[in-house]
Amino acid sequence: MDSKPKKRGAMENGDTGEDSVLATLIGNGDDLGPLVRHAFEMGRPEALVHQLKHILKKKEAEIEELCKTHYEEFILAVDELRGVLVDAEGLKSDLSSDNFKLQEVGSALLVKLEELLESFSIKKNVSEAINMSKICYEVLELCVKCNTHLSEGQFFLALKTVDLIDTNYLQNIPVNAIKIMIGKNIPIIKAHIEKKVTADFNEWLLHIRSSAKDIGQTAIGHAASVRQRDEEMLERQRKAEELNVSGLGDVVYSLDVEEVDEDSVLKFDLTPLYRASHIHSCLGIQEQFRRYYYKNRLLQLNSDLQISSSQPFVESYQTYLAQIAGYFIVEDRVLRTSGGLLSADQVETMWETTVAKVVSVLEEQFSHMDSATHLLLVKDYIALLGVTLRQYGYEVSSILEVLDNSRDKYHELLFEECRQQISNAVSNDSYNKMVMKKDSDYENNVLAFHLQTSDVMPAFPYIAPFSSMVPDCCRIVRSFIKSSVDYLSFGVNSNFYDAARKYLDKLLIDVLNEVVVTTFQSDGIAVSQAMQIAENIPFLERSCDFFLQHAAHLCGIPVRSVERPQASLTAKEVFKTSRHAAYLAVVNLVNSKLDEFLALTENINWTAEEISENNSEYMNEVVFCLDTVFSTALQILPLDALYTVGCGALEHISNSIVAAFLSDSVKRFNANAVMVINQDLQKLESFADERFHSTGLSEVYEEGSFRSSLIEARQLINLLSSSQPENFADLVIREKSYNALDRKKVASIVEKFKDSADGIFGSLSTRNTKTSSRKKSMDMLKKRLKDFN
Repeated sequence: MDSKPKKRGAMENGDTGEDSVLATLIGNGDDLGPLVRHAFEMGRPEALVHQLKHILKKKEAEIEELCKTHYEEFILAVDELRGVLVDAEGLKSDLSSDNFKLQEVGSALLVKLEELLESFSIKKNVSEAINMSKICYEVLELCVKCNTHLSEGQFFLALKTVDLIDTNYLQNIPVNAIKIMIGKNIPIIKAHIEKKVTADFNEWLLHIRSSAKDIGQTAIGHAASVRQRDEEMLERQRKAEELNVSGLGDVVYSLDVEEVDEDSVLKFDLTPLYRASHIHSCLGIQEQFRRYYYKNRLLQLNSDLQISSSQPFVESYQTYLAQIAGYFIVEDRVLRTSGGLLSADQVETMWETTVAKVVSVLEEQFSHMDSATHLLLVKDYIALLGVTLRQYGYEVSSILEVLDNSRDKYHELLFEECRQQISNAVSNDSYNKMVMKKDSDYENNVLAFHLQTSDVMPAFPYIAPFSSMVPDCCRIVRSFIKSSVDYLSFGVNSNFYDAARKYLDKLLIDVLNEVVVTTFQSDGIAVSQAMQIAENIPFLERSCDFFLQHAAHLCGIPVRSVERPQASLTAKEVFKTSRHAAYLAVVNLVNSKLDEFLALTENINWTAEEISENNSEYMNEVVFCLDTVFSTALQILPLDALYTVGCGALEHISNSIVAAFLSDSVKRFNANAVMVINQDLQKLESFADERFHSTGLSEVYEEGSFRSSLIEARQLINLLSSSQPENFADLVIREKSYNALDRKKVASIVEKFKDSADGIFGSLSTRNTKTSSRKKSMDMLKKRLKDFN
C-alpha cells in the first residue's frame, strides 16, 4: 500500500537520470536551447517543464539549506531567486507562446514534409525502375545482336557480345528470371559457336587436302619455269664466254633476276583456320585446338603418304609427290602466319616422317622399274620437288640421295635400251656407204657429229666413207648423253661432269663397242660387211671427241677444258683396238673363204707322172676370190687396211701351202707336184705384184710388197726345187735364202720327198745324172737334219 507513494516520492525527488543530466547542464551554465528544441521536436515539452520544476524544487531545498547556513546570504539569494522566478514565469509565458506559434507553423510544414518524402520515394522507385529497364534493354539488345551474329555466321562478334554480357551485365541484371535465363544460355551459345567453327574448320581441312595437289603442282610448275629460265640464261652465258674466248668479239650479257613472291603465286585461303584458331583462343581452349589441328593434319599426312595400289607408280607419282609438296607448303604458311598454332618441332617431326616414308617408297619403286624413261621422269619430278620444298626451308638431301643411289640402276636400264637401239641400227644397216644428196643430209649425218674429214663443204651427191650405222649410233649416244645428264643434274652433287663422262665411256666401251665387235665376229657376216664395219670404227672413234664436248656442254663445263689430250675418253683407245680386231676379223673371213678353194691335199696330185702346162683349177678360184676381195676392200678400206688384209690373205695361202706338205694325208710327193705348186705360186705372186702396184700401195709401202707375204711358201718350193738342197744345212746360206723356213718343218717335209713318180719309182733306168745328184743332196740334207734333231 505504501510502495506507490514511495515511488512517486522518488520521482518527485528528481532521482531520474534525465533530471541529473539537466541539473548538470544548469549547474555548468550550458545553453539549454538545444535541449528545449529537442523536447519540442519530440513533442514532450511538459516533461521538460516538469523536470525544470523538479530541479527548481530541488534547488529551493538546497537554497533553504544554504540559507540556514548563510541566512543573510540566503535572504539575498531568495530575493534574487524571486526575481529569477518572475523572469522564469515570463520565460515560460514566452515559451508557451512560441510553442503555440511553432505548432501552428510546424503542422503545415510536417504535412508538406510528408508529401515531399512520399514524392522522393516515388521518384526513387521510378528512377530504379528506369535503370532496371535500361539495363534489361541493353542486355536484351546485346542478345539480339548476338543472335544476329550467330545467324550470319559472325561467330567472333557473337562471342565478343557474349563475353560483354557475361563480364559487364550478367551480375547487374535486376530481373532474376532474365539473369538466370541468360546465365544458362551463355555456355550453350559458346558450345554452339565452338561446334559451328569446328564444323567449318573440318570442311576447310577437307578442302585444303583436296587442294594440296593443285598447290603442289603449281609450286613445282613454277620451279620448273624458273629452272628453264636459269638454263636458258646459263646457255646464253656459255655462248658469250665461248665467243670471247674464240676472239669473235666482246659480248656483253646481263643477269636478270626476277623476284617472285611465292605467296602471291600460291593462293590458298587460310581464313577458316585463322578464325577457328582465334575463336578457340577466345574460348580459352587454344591448346585443345592446337592438338586437334595437329592430330587431324597428321592423319591426313599419313593417308597422303600411302601410295595407290590401283594404278602403277609411273602414273601416280606426280599426284603423290605434288600432294606432299602442297601439304608442306600449307604447313609452312601456317607455321609462319598462325601465331603459334604449329611449332617448328611439330613441322620438323612431320617432315622427318615424310622423308623416311618417301625414301622407302622411292627405293622400292625404283627397284621395280624396268624403264629408264620412267625412272628419268620420276627423278626429274623429284628434283623439282626438292627445289620447291628447299625454298620453304625443308631439308631434302635425303630424298635427293635416293636419286644419286639409283643412278647406276638408271644407267643400267639406259644401257640396255641403248644396246637394243644400237643393235637394231647395226642389224638394219645396209653396210653400203651413205649417199647424201643435199647439204641438210650432210649437216645432220656428218657435221652434227664432227665426222667430216675436211672443213670444205663437198659437192653433192656426196658419198660418205661410212655406212648409216655410224650417224644412227651417234644419234643414240647423243640421246644417251642428254638422258644421262638430265638424270645426274639437279641432284645432291652439283659437279656431275665426271659421272657423266664415266657413264659415257662405259656406254661406248661396254655397249657400242661390244655390239660392233660382236657383229663383225658373228657367224654369217659377209666379208664386205665386215670391211664396212671396220671402216666405220675410226669414225666412231672420231665421234668420241664430239660426245665428250657435248657432255661438257650439257654439264655447263667450258668446252675448252675437255679439248686437252689428257681429257679424252678411254673409249678412243678401245675403238682403236677394235679397229685392228675388225681388220683381223676381215682377214679371217677372207681366209675362211680361201679355205673353200685351198683344199690342196685333194686338188694336187702329189705323185704326178707328168706336169700340167696350165695352172691348177683351184688356183684360178683362189685368184678370182682374191681379186674380188681386193676390189671390195679398195672401195671400202683405206690403203693401210687394204695392205693388212692383202698381206693376211696371202700369208694364209702361204701357210696353207706349207701345211699341205706337212699334212698327214700327204704321205709323199715328188718333184712334179713341187713344180705344179711352183706354177700356181708364180701365178699368185704375179697377181700380188700387180695388185700391189695397181692399188697404189707401192707408193705408200716402198720397201714392202704383197709378195713378201708368200715368202715361206716360196722358199720351201725353192728348196724342194733346188739342185743342192743340202745347202739348207749351211747357216749362212739358210739365213740368206731360207730364213723364213722352220728347220723342223723342213725336216718333216723332205722326209716325204721322193724323186720319181709311182710308176717308175725305184727304176734305175730312168734316172739321169742330174736327178741322181739332187737325190744325193736331198739325202744328205735329210741326214744332217736328222743328226741335228
